[in-house]
Formats: sequence, C-alpha cells, structure tokens
Amino acid sequence: MSGGKETPRQKMIGMMYLVLTALLALQVNSAILMKFRLLDDSMMLANEKTAASTQAQIDDMEKKAGETKIATDLNRVKVGKDVQAKADALVAYIRTLRENIIKRSGGMAEDKINYANINAEDIVAMEMIGAGNNKNPGKAKELKTKLDEFSSYIKTWVPMAQPMALDAKDDPVARIDEHQKGKNFAELNFENTPMVAALAVLSQRENTVRRYESEALAAISGQLGKEIIKFDEIHAAVSAESKVVAAGTKYIAEMYLTASSKTITPTMTMDGRSIQVKDGKGKVEFTASPGAYDKDGNAKKTWAGKITIKRNGRDSSFTVKQEYIVAKPVVQVQSASVQALYLNCGNKLNIQVPALGSTYEPSFSASGAQVIPGAKKGEVTLIPSAKEVNLNVSSNGNKLSTENFKVRLIPKPEIMILSGGRPMDLKKGLTAPGPREISLVAKPDESFKNFLPEDARYRITSFEIALVRGRRPVGAPQTVNGSQINLNSYAAQAQAGDRYMVEVKDVKRMNFRNQIESVSGIQNTLFNIPLN
Repeated sequence: MSGGKETPRQKMIGMMYLVLTALLALQVNSAILMKFRLLDDSMMLANEKTAASTQAQIDDMEKKAGETKIATDLNRVKVGKDVQAKADALVAYIRTLRENIIKRSGGMAEDKINYANINAEDIVAMEMIGAGNNKNPGKAKELKTKLDEFSSYIKTWVPMAQPMALDAKDDPVARIDEHQKGKNFAELNFENTPMVAALAVLSQRENTVRRYESEALAAISGQLGKEIIKFDEIHAAVSAESKVVAAGTKYIAEMYLTASSKTITPTMTMDGRSIQVKDGKGKVEFTASPGAYDKDGNAKKTWAGKITIKRNGRDSSFTVKQEYIVAKPVVQVQSASVQALYLNCGNKLNIQVPALGSTYEPSFSASGAQVIPGAKKGEVTLIPSAKEVNLNVSSNGNKLSTENFKVRLIPKPEIMILSGGRPMDLKKGLTAPGPREISLVAKPDESFKNFLPEDARYRITSFEIALVRGRRPVGAPQTVNGSQINLNSYAAQAQAGDRYMVEVKDVKRMNFRNQIESVSGIQNTLFNIPLN
C-alpha cells in the first residue's frame, strides 16, 4: 500500500489482497480455489482499466505540452512516457510468468473457460521457487528484483510507494503467523500454492504497478504549465510623489493596475540580499543609514531590487531602482552646559532623538574623551582629555550624528580666610590680639559648581602661618596640615601693628569619582591679616 489517498476501487483491491494473503497462509483447497479464480479475474479486469486510464493520462499530457510548447513541458511528457514504458515492461514480464504457469499446468480446459488444472501446486513451486540452487533458482527471485527496482524508481514521483515483494518478516499479515514468518518472498507467495492462487498473487502485483504508474503520471502532469504566468490577482495601485503636501502646492501621483499570479512564487533580492516574499510581494525593510546631508539636512539615496520568476522554462529577472531621501535626525543634547565641557570632569549628557521613538537604542563613542554609558537610555558621561570632543551618536549600530564640543579648563577656586565662620576683611584687618582661630576654604567658581557640583569639591590641605612684626616673625612659623588652626599661642604675643602672614601650600579637588587630585596654578596664595 502506498499510504497515499486511494480511490474506492484501489481500497477494494487492497482488501482483496489481504484476504488473498490470509487464505494462502491457511492453505485452503476445494471450492475456495474458485474464489481465487474470481479474485484473479476481478484484479485483471481492474488492471486493464487502469492501463487504459494511464494511457489517457499520457494523451492529456501530450495535449497540454503541445499547447504550451515549453521545453520543460515536452521533457515532462518524455519522463511520463518513460514511467509508462517501465511499467509496461514489468507488467509484460508478470504476464509472461502467468502464461508459463497456465501453460505448464495444462492450459485451459476443453470448455475454454476453466483451467485444466486449477490446483497444480507442484508446477507453481517448480516454476517460481525452483530447486533452490543456482541452476534452477525459480522465477520468484527475479520477480522480486524487478519489483524492488520499480518501487525504488517510482519513489521519485510517489514518495509513499512501498516495496511490492516483501519477505514474511516484513509482511503485516504473515509476520504474526508462526508457520509463515520465517519464509522469504518466493516461499511465502508460491510454496504449497494452488495455480489459481499464484495467478491472483501475480495479478495483485500487476495492479500495484499500475497504481504507482498512475500516481506518478498524475504528479508529473501536475507540473505541466508551471512556468506559464497566469495573472489571477489584479489590484489598483497609486504612487504619489509625496504624501505630505503644503497648502498652495500641487499633489502629483500616478494610478495604475498591478497583476500577479498565485501559481508562481518569485524570488526577490534587495541590494543583493534575499528578502521575504509573501503572497507574491517582497517586503523591503532596512535601517536608513546617514549620508552626505545637504544644507536642508537631506541625503538622497537609492536601493536596487531584482525579481526573478520562471518564464517559458527559463529564469526571467526584472530590476527596479528606487530613490529615497534620508532626513538627518534631530539630536537633542540636554546638559547643564551644552556649549562646552570641562576638562577631566564627569560631564553628564542626555542625548535623545525624538524622531526614532521607541526604536531608539543609542550607543556612543568619542574622540578626545572617555565615554561612560548611563543607567537610562540616552544618558552618557564624557570625561574630556583634549581641547575638543567629537561625540558619535548611533542607534542600533547605525551612526546618526557627530556632536562637537569645546572643552574648558576647570576654573581655579577662590581662597578665603574665615574667622568664626565668616570671611575676614583683609583690608581693614582685626583688633589686636586678633582672632583665636582661623580656617581656610577654597570656594569653587559659582558657574562651575552649578554645572558640575560633584567635580567642584575643594579643600585646603596645607598652609603656613606666621605672626610678623615689622619684617621679622614673632616666634617660629607653623606649617598646618589641614585647613584650620588655633591661634591662642600667637594671640598671647600679638600687638597692634603686627600682622598674620598666611601662605597656602596645597589645595585638593575631589572629582565625580571621589578621586583626589592636587590643584595647581592658583594665583593668590599669600595673605596678610593686619592687627589694629
């Protein structure tokens, strides 16, 4: 059985074969032999009808190929005739086996209707099984070879085709019978088998050959005219120069018909890459890359497509070239200071491209600065190391823009001396003996502090102080490792007209990474505090 879709007649014949196999396993005699005769006659009649049907299939194929006049269709007819020829040759061989068995068993009876010897088991065994040696192997061995070869050949068009000459171990009925399961094809079908039953076995194999032949021809016939394009899908289409039209300007478009065919599936490429084709339409989709933008921020580009179909047995290709315009996306840079960045500081930026919406997946690279991605989409921190920074903005791997920034030097802090938490008036001075303690602070530039508060953290870590009378110090100067000092020891000696001389030795800055660095280049580091 092929396992494919069968006609009612084919199902009936299949059932008859199962009955035949079961009867052979039982090795019945007498009146049941007449049933084998009826079974054989029915299958032979069906075989003749199938042969006539397959010839009609060949005739129809020749007619269709003559109409299309396509080389591939003419070749398909030739293939169909080859299938028919192989089936005819195998059927002719099976018919010869039938004739030999009938002839050797005595031929027809005098009534020319019945067989002379309806049993003749010994004749069947000698003809089909032989003596079991190389000199007389019997015809069943050769029959099995030819049937197996045809089954393998026909699978090209009938993939579900099954072997027609099974040994008992592969036969669904015989393999469960203790007396039959060890037999080969010849023994299973022709050992202790009446002549009329052997004929039924052969007619059943002939029937299967004809059925496979018919299924193969149907498959080949179904390919006829495949390359002929029959437009069965017609649609109206419009191509407009632009969907956006300003008031007072002309709207220009072209209206036309498009046609396609459900019977063909074209292959399509875009710029050499294969694209998905569904319902005859290719989906062109790609991410627009930046180009040479004009003064209006537009870049003209083109893409090329190719559509290939089978036409008259050959590949036919059609090309299309489409122009499109890439608009430069507006990159919005949000920062405390957009015009310039500060050297060696953590300049936090928020870069967004509204036109991309949810598809925006940014990545950044830069020359002249280290780049640190932020926690949220579009956030980035730049740490400049040069006078100018060029920041490259990309989305999903496609470069969008390069943003340029100037780099400022960090403004120097202002040194202030406090007493009691308030700044001293160094011009007026203080009443002797002066303050009991002082502290020094480095006040950052106000603008810098507002922009980058985490980088504007200063403190004085070392300064030197002395009480001076005239040109000479009173006592030894002190070096303070910190930002404040208690002046009680000096105050006990201080007089009106004296002054405190303070010189800043070291100022530190803590950056946004909480790293400490020395600040150099502060101009006013020497201060005098007059005592009145």
